[in-house]
Amino acid sequence: MRAVVFDSVGGPLEVRDVPEPGCPPDGVVLDVRATGVCRSDWHAWRGHDPVALPHVPGHEFAGVVARVGADVTSWRPGDRVTAPFVCGCGVCAYCGAGDPQVCPGQTQPGFTHHGSFAEQVLVRAADFNLVRLPGSMSFVAAAGLGCRVATAYRALTAHGRLAAGEWLAVHGCGGVGLSAVLLGTHSVPASWPSMCRRRHRSWPANAGPRRSSTPPLRATSRP
Repeated sequence: MRAVVFDSVGGPLEVRDVPEPGCPPDGVVLDVRATGVCRSDWHAWRGHDPVALPHVPGHEFAGVVARVGADVTSWRPGDRVTAPFVCGCGVCAYCGAGDPQVCPGQTQPGFTHHGSFAEQVLVRAADFNLVRLPGSMSFVAAAGLGCRVATAYRALTAHGRLAAGEWLAVHGCGGVGLSAVLLGTHSVPASWPSMCRRRHRSWPANAGPRRSSTPPLRATSRP
């Protein structure tokens, strides 16, 4: 397959042929249909986040399932999916509590193994990590959800615990900052809690989806 590769820290990026990723029993291989470019990719290229060389970066992606591991039960070839930046193991206590970003056995496409600047990418623990795309969502839109949007969403809801009518101050408007402004000015979509429940198993099964009945949060930016 074709991929973007660098062989040394800070070295040139080249498009060339590389082997297709293998598919472990718990994983899937996706045909990449869209991928984002994140500042974290730059950090890996500059050596701030060590990666094995040569390396294929890229961790914001969406695509179609091409191959399925023998132990995967929820996915089949042709499914339209995306995945988070940090992929949990799906079996430890952290993953069970809805905190796969601190899973000791986490994997990160584009860091722990080759990423999505390629025609195909591997996602491990696929039954836990993959998220099905609605038919109305484009691959390009979905590619940004697993990193910058998910980071901003958790910051606003789990840590900031913002409520309708409060002010939201965002310092720095890169990908995460702009996502925070976007989310802060809209009510929580009804589908998000159900997605979290499927992925993290942490949302109470009897809670059901929630839609805010209050006005959207106000957002402001200051110099």
